[in-house]
Amino acid sequence: MCGVVVIELNFKRKQLIINRTMSGLFLISLLLCLASTTFAETHYHQFNVQEIAERRLCRNHRIVAVNGQFPGPTLEVRNGDSLVVKVTNSAPYNVTIHWHGVRQLRNPWADGPEYVTQCPIRPGGSYTYRFTITDQEGTLWWHAHSRWLRTTVYGALVIRPKLGSPYPFPTPKIEFPVILGEWWDRKVISVLRQALFTGAAPNISDAITINGQPGDLFRCSSQGTTRLSVKKGDTVLLRVINAALNQQLFFSVANHKLTVVATDAVYTKQFTTNVIMLGPGQTTDVLLTADQQPGRYYMAARAYESARNAPFDNTTATAILEYKLSATTSQPVLPQLPAYNDTNTVTAFSNQIKSPGKVIVPMKIDENLFFAVGLGFFNCSPGPRCQGPNNTRFGASMNNVSFVLPKRASLLQAYTQNIPNIYTTDFPHVPPMQFDYTGNVPRGLWQPVKGTKLYNLKFGSNVQIVLQDTSIFSTEDHPVHLHGYHFYIVGQGFGNFNPATNTAGFNLVDPPQRNTIDVPVGGWAAIRFVADNPGVWFMHCHIDTHLAWGFAMAFIVENGVGESETLLPPPFDLPQC
Repeated sequence: MCGVVVIELNFKRKQLIINRTMSGLFLISLLLCLASTTFAETHYHQFNVQEIAERRLCRNHRIVAVNGQFPGPTLEVRNGDSLVVKVTNSAPYNVTIHWHGVRQLRNPWADGPEYVTQCPIRPGGSYTYRFTITDQEGTLWWHAHSRWLRTTVYGALVIRPKLGSPYPFPTPKIEFPVILGEWWDRKVISVLRQALFTGAAPNISDAITINGQPGDLFRCSSQGTTRLSVKKGDTVLLRVINAALNQQLFFSVANHKLTVVATDAVYTKQFTTNVIMLGPGQTTDVLLTADQQPGRYYMAARAYESARNAPFDNTTATAILEYKLSATTSQPVLPQLPAYNDTNTVTAFSNQIKSPGKVIVPMKIDENLFFAVGLGFFNCSPGPRCQGPNNTRFGASMNNVSFVLPKRASLLQAYTQNIPNIYTTDFPHVPPMQFDYTGNVPRGLWQPVKGTKLYNLKFGSNVQIVLQDTSIFSTEDHPVHLHGYHFYIVGQGFGNFNPATNTAGFNLVDPPQRNTIDVPVGGWAAIRFVADNPGVWFMHCHIDTHLAWGFAMAFIVENGVGESETLLPPPFDLPQC
């Protein structure tokens, strides 16, 4: 009966229209059918991007935020639901919004990185993002994808299972987003402008934050410290998001074990740990049982810093997990966090993340790519003395190409409208020269070449990318994000990748699936995916300093056959450059 009944649901009016006259028997059958059917909803939101007043670290500031909130609103949906988000820009800067980790099938128009899939929303303008969540559950997030505005323009995107579908773990009593971030005691756009002008590394942040608050280890911060109240025995799902601009972060809860159940909105094989590490852009869902003596316990975050001799924010952010009926004046217990450079803990944690069972990994590789990634230097151009090492300007690159964003049109518009002289399709599939990537690199290889180079992929091709860290300035752990896709991490290790020996150790049974991979410091990571989502898709380091220096590239994934493998047409209100 369900297969022949045509129904239309109008969620605004909550009306049910049925296209035939109902007898009593038919109505009973229909109601039984509806009881077993899951309906998707469309969620409508208005985002007003505006400057607001905030006070942190004893000083008043003007920051850019959404709907007067910092962090911005948490959006809650179910797998299969659609979102319609109208973004109005009332701020003095150009802005876009990226829905980090959402697959955006056939719909890069809603992806958001400025000058890649759209021109920015100019002050006074607006743009409506329309997209559907398809086969994704867990925690993602949204953030500005224009210059450094994501320092304060971000929020959680919670995707629950379809109605009637349970979590693959005990249903938690409490669900709580934990958004880790960074705070500067000055305007972040000024920090970025100064760094780009001088060529030096930007000033480090003044505080790590949890849900926008540094916590009561900082001056003038006790009152605003984030708090989570629990009863003894409660099961809590912490949805941890690293929204920090430039910093990998450790996170722990004093005296409580954390059971990892998902990363980047993909369920994992469950395991228990005292500490987790997230690179910028990554999310990790953990279960916590309130099984300790009633009291107050710190949730804490601080830096994992892998680059040698590089300044970093060494502060510790705190929030408070407090048991109801416990004394509110007692001093919370602080967790024991790893040392700032504890790569062994990071490696042990990463190696435990796996898919819940056997998965289908691409085996016959059509595109075998090798990307050398990392920092470099540009010679100082005429003008003020450059303040990078040895009178240079910092740069960054992939395969010796330092990416330059276009300005006349977005890459996606240029691709779909055949606009010439915006980009080329000659991004190299291997470095232009082989060298000892993690050893002593000859000075002649320190300076990359600027360009807007893309790489073409046929629809349906099986792709493998080996991301190789380099030591031109320093080896470093790099969180690399691929838009429009999740990929399997089939292998990672330290030193230079050796296809003759490392490939044999690939995990092709239950590798983790993610949208952001932390390439190990002084090492490599191998990822695989099927190019089944047509469009132009950005790949870049999620440390925004490195992105501004050119650590990025983009793929063109061609259309396949038929409507289901073809890029959607552009929306009518797409911003123009």
